[in-house]
Amino acid sequence: MIRISFVFRWIAGVIFFCCHANAQEKEPYVILISLDGYRYDYTERFQPENLLRFIEKGTSADFMIPSFPTKTFPNHYSIATGMKPENHGLVNNAFYDSWKKMVYNIRERDIVEDGYWYGGTPLWVLAEQNGMKAASYFFVGSEADVQGVRPSYYHNYDAGISNLTRISKVFEWLNLPEEDRPRLITLYFSDMDEVGHAYGPNNDEQLSKRIRKLDHQFGALFEGLESFDLDIQVFIVSDHGMVNVPNQNLLNLDHITEGIAAKVVNNGAMAHLYLENPLDVEEAFIKLSQKEGPFNVVKVKDKQYYKNVSTYEDRLGDILIMPDLGFYLGTTPDIVKYQNRSGLLQTDVFGEHGFSPEYKEMGAIFYAKGSKIKEGKTIKAFQNIHIYPLIAHILGLQVPQDIDGDFEVLEKILKDDY
Repeated sequence: MIRISFVFRWIAGVIFFCCHANAQEKEPYVILISLDGYRYDYTERFQPENLLRFIEKGTSADFMIPSFPTKTFPNHYSIATGMKPENHGLVNNAFYDSWKKMVYNIRERDIVEDGYWYGGTPLWVLAEQNGMKAASYFFVGSEADVQGVRPSYYHNYDAGISNLTRISKVFEWLNLPEEDRPRLITLYFSDMDEVGHAYGPNNDEQLSKRIRKLDHQFGALFEGLESFDLDIQVFIVSDHGMVNVPNQNLLNLDHITEGIAAKVVNNGAMAHLYLENPLDVEEAFIKLSQKEGPFNVVKVKDKQYYKNVSTYEDRLGDILIMPDLGFYLGTTPDIVKYQNRSGLLQTDVFGEHGFSPEYKEMGAIFYAKGSKIKEGKTIKAFQNIHIYPLIAHILGLQVPQDIDGDFEVLEKILKDDY
């Protein structure tokens, strides 16, 4: 910890003395930071001092409501586009596309970097289209050529890149000459998602250890940002929460779908069934409904969860299988993998997400601070699609007409003179 603090004091000092002569420029800058898997109650439980100071000087929400399903890729991209997953195209972490005849999977690099899969107009695309440079040190969609556009500065995802490297790159970007300097920066940290998956969200020892380290790094980030004579608005969000899943709550999806003629794409908290014959929906639904277990069977056409189906309806499939909260779907190999992992980590509980956002355990965070943001304000829960029009407004960008987010939802956190 001492070494980290020294390194960033040195970086901040260098930046302070090397700031550009034209630093009086007061056009607003936005830094959007995602803490993957940071559940809404972690800050209150673990009292990270730097985050608490940040919150005291800005606005926070009781919690933020993720989009359905509460998975990483759909929600990051909902934050980035202001659209619900069924409208921006990333309907889950994995799904089948009938036109491509391929399964989108977040672990397939060629697919993740292919702009075909991404609808909407991400914030960095909106900025670049309006002559404003953007930068991203990891954010879902930023590696792909969405509408033929990528951020001026971006990095392909590599979990091995340290948080300190990511933070120092932000300082480098902000220290560029004005004409090259990005006005929008996105930043991503996976720490809390990793520890939450490994040990579950109730393991205070493991969570506390990780969050203290992350908070110390945030202290360095905040200190460094104050060295710039720039009007920087910082937003700290997460994509979803986490819930405990005991090993005995793993449900064998192979047994549930036995006898159903369909392509099955499993996301753990939900499985998509793409029937070989879509006309067999009612028959398949009845068969699945007759099977006992802690799960629900839902017809996609009923729009119970994906409510605004349009362009990407084919990616949803015909039937959804959804386990109850605290249960998780796995094929036989998946279940063996979880059991082996539990033995390695000496725990019989792990953490998962992807369940309905109606469960508060899936709740995320929203913290904002800057010259445009009211201080000491707490707001009620809101959906994550409303961040997009707020950031666009701060940057002076006109939002596309097809977004689901509404500027009026978060307008109240802006100071009255802005």
